Amino acid sequence: MTTTVNISTARGAAGEEVIEAISRRIQAKRRERRLSLDQLSTRSGVSKGMLVQIERGATNPSIGTLCKVAAALGASVAELVDAAGASRAGVLPAPAPRVLWKGPKGGSAALLVGSVGPDMLELWAWELRPGERYDAIAHPDRTQELLHVTQGRLAFTMDAVTFVIAAGRSATALTDRPHAYSCAGGRPVRFTMVVSERHT
Repeated sequence: MTTTVNISTARGAAGEEVIEAISRRIQAKRRERRLSLDQLSTRSGVSKGMLVQIERGATNPSIGTLCKVAAALGASVAELVDAAGASRAGVLPAPAPRVLWKGPKGGSAALLVGSVGPDMLELWAWELRPGERYDAIAHPDRTQELLHVTQGRLAFTMDAVTFVIAAGRSATALTDRPHAYSCAGGRPVRFTMVVSERHT
């Protein structure tokens, strides 16, 4: 996805905590898999310079960058931001949701919970304010998103076609191509999203 995570806009408490967690976990998983920065860069398609900045906690990577790095490490985004559930069952502590994107008008995307391992399954809570749009990069083949709108109207665009999803309605999409979400109308749109990305 194209825009930066924007955790730095809240860079006092929760923002710093998430950036530090991402930095520590990427570095630990890279070393655990005995990968150099050059090797991780080649596998992920993320520049070595960006990886160095991420591991130093000096930058806040985009959600798309996190997806690429997680896949290259055989991990899920949830593992990198510490919103992963237990392998069989578990209840996460109250502060578990991680806001990984903040929109210019106050919208947000929070990763509520995700699976452990390379086959990624994530649950997100989104809010987009009027005038906000989120452009997403193409995900790997067979990635599927399930959307359910709880308030307002969501515009989902892919292949130059826009679908408007009203409150109480749901949608499904294979998101292996660039796509976008935006607020349709004069009131904020809130929706939940499940992302299923398989690597096996």
